[in-house]
Amino acid sequence: MLKNLNEFSIGEAGVIKTVSGEGKIRRRLFDMGVTPGAEVLLRKKAPLGDPLEVTIRGYELTLRKTEAACVTLEVKA
Repeated sequence: MLKNLNEFSIGEAGVIKTVSGEGKIRRRLFDMGVTPGAEVLLRKKAPLGDPLEVTIRGYELTLRKTEAACVTLEVKA
């Protein structure tokens, strides 16, 4: 099942399938290691849902909700 990262629940994990978005946002995500094939675990969400904290490639990364909406993942069962 495919979901955007901003739709994940705390503790949910998945594998990145695609990264969309316009030039600067997409480039920034790639520079931070958000690339297809990477495993992602949603660790925390702020009370209003922005920002999100994820674990990717062995480190913690904080993303804005708009950035997370550009990342499509396949949910791990």
